[in-house]
Amino acid sequence: MGWRAFRLLASQIAAGLVLWLAWVYLIHPEATTAQQVIVVLTGFLLGGWVWWLVDSWNGARLLRWLRQSELGAAPDLSGIWGEAGVRMRRWIRQGEQQVHQGDQRLNDILSALQASPNGVVLLDEQGRIEWCNQISAKQFGFDAKRDVLQSIGNLVRDPQFSAYFAAHDFTHDLVMQGRESTPSRPVRLSVQLYGYGEGRKLLLARDVTALEQAEAMRRDFVANVSHEIRTPLTVLAGFVETLQNLPLEEDERNRYLELMAQQAERMRHLVEDLLTLSRLEGSPLPSNNDWVSVAHLLTRCENEARGLSNALTRKQVRPHVLNFPDEAALQHAGEIAGASAELHSAFSNLLANAMRYTPAGGQIDVSWQILDDGTARFSVKDSGPGIDEKHVSRLTERFYRVDRSRSRDTGGTGLGLAIVKHVLQRHGAKLHIASAMGKGSEFSVTFPVKRVRVSSADSTASLLSR
Repeated sequence: MGWRAFRLLASQIAAGLVLWLAWVYLIHPEATTAQQVIVVLTGFLLGGWVWWLVDSWNGARLLRWLRQSELGAAPDLSGIWGEAGVRMRRWIRQGEQQVHQGDQRLNDILSALQASPNGVVLLDEQGRIEWCNQISAKQFGFDAKRDVLQSIGNLVRDPQFSAYFAAHDFTHDLVMQGRESTPSRPVRLSVQLYGYGEGRKLLLARDVTALEQAEAMRRDFVANVSHEIRTPLTVLAGFVETLQNLPLEEDERNRYLELMAQQAERMRHLVEDLLTLSRLEGSPLPSNNDWVSVAHLLTRCENEARGLSNALTRKQVRPHVLNFPDEAALQHAGEIAGASAELHSAFSNLLANAMRYTPAGGQIDVSWQILDDGTARFSVKDSGPGIDEKHVSRLTERFYRVDRSRSRDTGGTGLGLAIVKHVLQRHGAKLHIASAMGKGSEFSVTFPVKRVRVSSADSTASLLSR
């Protein structure tokens, strides 16, 4: 204010002095002292009036700029209005920076929520959608733009959710059916609401389908293992009690002992398969640098398969007809990168599965083929009764059997194809099952290029089968 008063006084003095000089020296040199005083006072008044006009004009320019709120159009002023303009520009610039930073933080938060693997929905006090991410839009069928400010109760019509939302008890979650759920592919969502702000709510939705399926598989696994072990244990306990309490003839006693040995062997196979699955799930992936001879694998599998066939068909007139690649073909079979024991387990399980479900006298063809794209294909084709299409997708589940009684009678544990699936996944291979009722089945495995190695001389020999 001191500088402002000084400028006003300076303007008045300058105006009074200029008017007095002009009056005394140019207009009326003979003016009296009283006249000169009046002239000076008049100059003071004119100077103050001119200063006030200029000052008001500068203030009006500053006010007009403030009303426009355009930072780049700020007027170039001096004095107190200039200083006020500079400070206001600084405050406006700081405010804009704060707004920009706030918007950036908000966008970062929304981007993080958008990247969340869970569904996120922001609701206002009336339960209307303020914002939702893409996951929630997919889970509930929302349109992120169209459904803004729509009541979630009108969009999610599930009775369980309506009751949960109306109860206002959000201390626990709600597990409900997802929008994309079908009988063949069920989808389960865990939904929970959280209050925040003044009556607003945050809805989180998590896909728990895999967790529920894993829990169901765990329950089924425990139940199946218990059942599979309980049956032979019951048989063993019964035979032991019979041997202890009844006088038996030598032949009858030997028959009971043989049956007990069979049940003990069945439990041994079951435990071995369970341990194999446990090792596969807990061990590191097989290396790409350990090469296994395909000829050695197939020869070993052939010897075991012929022994198993003889055991399965010992009471039959004709054994299985087994066709394996001949010696000339095996010389060009090449190598597979991976764990020898795991690959042998997968191949032998596919062969054992084919023989157990193929009647005596049936034909089983085993082939190894190097394909044009560098991949390799191992297949086991049988002439058995075939598999109904409804069973094909579940064959690799643990303890899943198409014919439970036949599998147990032939010594199967129900874990063979589950072991095959785990081995192939660890080696990057794919299992394909083709079957039709009355026409037999073919189980084929395709190995990726990086796990197949053949010499340049052998690459021309692509098909190894009889």
